[in-house]
Amino acid sequence: MNLRKKIKEHKRLFVVAGPCSVESQEQVENIAKSLSDNGKTSLLRGGIWKPRTRPNSFEGVGAIGLPWLVEAGKKYNLPVTTEVANIQHVESALKAGVDVLWIGARTTANPFAVQEIADALKGTSIPVMVKNPINPDLNLWIGAIERLQKSGITDLVAIHRGFSVYNHPKYRNSPNWEIPIAFMEKMADIPIICDPSHICGNRKDLQHVAQKSLDLNFEGVMIETHNSPDKAWSDAQQQITPSDLEKLLNGLVLRETVIKEEELDFIELQRRKITEIDDQVFELLKERMKIADKIGDYKRENGIVILQAEHWKKTLSKYLSHSKESGLSEVFIHALLDAIHQESINHQNAVMNKS
Repeated sequence: MNLRKKIKEHKRLFVVAGPCSVESQEQVENIAKSLSDNGKTSLLRGGIWKPRTRPNSFEGVGAIGLPWLVEAGKKYNLPVTTEVANIQHVESALKAGVDVLWIGARTTANPFAVQEIADALKGTSIPVMVKNPINPDLNLWIGAIERLQKSGITDLVAIHRGFSVYNHPKYRNSPNWEIPIAFMEKMADIPIICDPSHICGNRKDLQHVAQKSLDLNFEGVMIETHNSPDKAWSDAQQQITPSDLEKLLNGLVLRETVIKEEELDFIELQRRKITEIDDQVFELLKERMKIADKIGDYKRENGIVILQAEHWKKTLSKYLSHSKESGLSEVFIHALLDAIHQESINHQNAVMNKS
């Protein structure tokens, strides 16, 4: 199976669906049949081994479930994929005839584990999908791809499933969209799909996250699908039925990726305006840092520490309180001010330490 070719053929709506965990032969066959009947799923997923945060929770049925998954795929003409985290998983999955492997977020975060999998795959041509690491580290994600490439694996796809964060008010895993966007820029030849199930951790936000990923030019989605989601043995709250999956997919809007010639004039005009504003912003930032240098000089001469925490808190509070009227989100304002503040500190530190 040439996975990257299949994704391109589906023109930005390649669908990977199936249960979080394979639970029984009957369960995975029922799900495969439903997904095959709706005709929108291209790859049947099913977890065989489940890495869990704490022991004494369901960690997958293990290798016994591999023939259930593979046979369900064959019966309903769906290639299948499962997660592998070590050499034993790889060997078992290859022997069983799994069509596509994926590397999970916790494994991607461990270069030793990725290298072990890459070494085990040498000499094969099996497609591999690589989820982003649990922590927001672009280089770890790229590094996992590169390790596989060095082992001769060329049919590679990236999966964005969000990043672990403590007690996020909305998501199970924060999407941090700037990281997959940066991935696209650095690894332009690697297709990327989105896993809204793990980003959301619930059903109600799946549509919104899936749509946003398509608006950002992702090429498909991976959505956990179960015939009885509320009774699922793992991640019940984020799985949906095959019929709800069909409704979700039918509700997605596929926007144009190429700007038509007649639309280009308007967009180019607006882009020129933005460039002019950006030029002004950078000139102002340059002048701001010159002032920061002067402050650094003064602090050095008078023995004053660089960081003035109370002043910084007041500045931050001032601009955050005006976020609604400015039309800018608090997240953006905070990130922008943090970056400017850190650059000011760097400038003052350099002045402080000059000979």
